[in-house]
Amino acid sequence: MGKIVLEGMEFFSYHGCFKEEQIIGTKFMIDLQLEIPTFKAELSDHLHDTINYSAVYLLVKKEMEQKSYLLEHVAKRILDTLKSEFQKIEEIEIKISKINPPVGGKMCQVSYVTSWKK
Repeated sequence: MGKIVLEGMEFFSYHGCFKEEQIIGTKFMIDLQLEIPTFKAELSDHLHDTINYSAVYLLVKKEMEQKSYLLEHVAKRILDTLKSEFQKIEEIEIKISKINPPVGGKMCQVSYVTSWKK
């Protein structure tokens, strides 16, 4: 087993419970870990024996373009999409961070972390 880790994926999206967040938008960061069997790719050196992280990025980007109220909902959509598109995945961990959340004070980010295991 091995892990493919996509760190610091940055998106400008319109997620949030406040009307202003859905209109103005804000920056989000996503870290994603995918555990997959890598023994075939380690020997073959062929992309089709692993998971193409460019394709993963594009799927995450597509999900981030859909407005949601909650980070939990966005994370679930991303997990479901990855599970259905890449059957090789054994385990997923995702961290979604909203940069400068509107909490009435100074805060760098708020994050939601969840995982799934086959």
